[in-house]
Amino acid sequence: MTDAGRVALVTGGNRGIGLACATALAEAGYRVAITHRGEAPDAPGLLAVPCDVTDPATVEAAFAAVEEALGPVEVLVHAAGINADTLLLMMKEEDFSRVIDANLTGAFRVSKRAAKHMLRARWGRIIFVGSVVGQIGSAGQANYAASKAGLVGFARSLARELAPRSITVNVVSPGPIDTDMLRALDDDQRALLTSMVPLGRVGQPEEVAAAVGYLASDAAAYLTGVNLPVDGGLGMGVGS
Repeated sequence: MTDAGRVALVTGGNRGIGLACATALAEAGYRVAITHRGEAPDAPGLLAVPCDVTDPATVEAAFAAVEEALGPVEVLVHAAGINADTLLLMMKEEDFSRVIDANLTGAFRVSKRAAKHMLRARWGRIIFVGSVVGQIGSAGQANYAASKAGLVGFARSLARELAPRSITVNVVSPGPIDTDMLRALDDDQRALLTSMVPLGRVGQPEEVAAAVGYLASDAAAYLTGVNLPVDGGLGMGVGS
């Protein structure tokens, strides 16, 4: 599954699942750029470009920088995302809107920009990092769940639009993964969440990255519109 030389861009690739995906793609021979907000990360071998996916101007600037340094983006992995968890009656409209903007509308912005070259090249891979929460729901995460569920419908619509040009569009939906988001929970919350996973453990970012790497490869040329769970069985096929 080595696709040496192709250019990949991973949004939110400065930490967690995004960084694991970027690292795996680089190790497979891709030329990889990552986006970040704030201070540039220490990411040897990766081109780090500033970008806020909620700001169309910085999205355009990030793609321009990648194109100048590496060439047009051939593989796009949208891993950038935020959460603002609270119960419905305490959730501010701003908290709902900004999660949707980053996680779902951000996917629209970056995929629209990436698709311009992919359509001309008649080849491309677009992969969105979703969540099992988008299929099964989660109390206190209505905004996050809505954004991740929306990614599936968005991806499948794009998959139908772009398939005639050999561009595939897929979603990888992780379950509980050992990242900062999970570590923010207390011990009891983590234990309860782990107990719900049939495999009895949380996943590692590298396990999500392996699925992303496959979907980016030539070996996955006949897969599009897929919502691939990497969740230890937590979703058990719901919504896939």
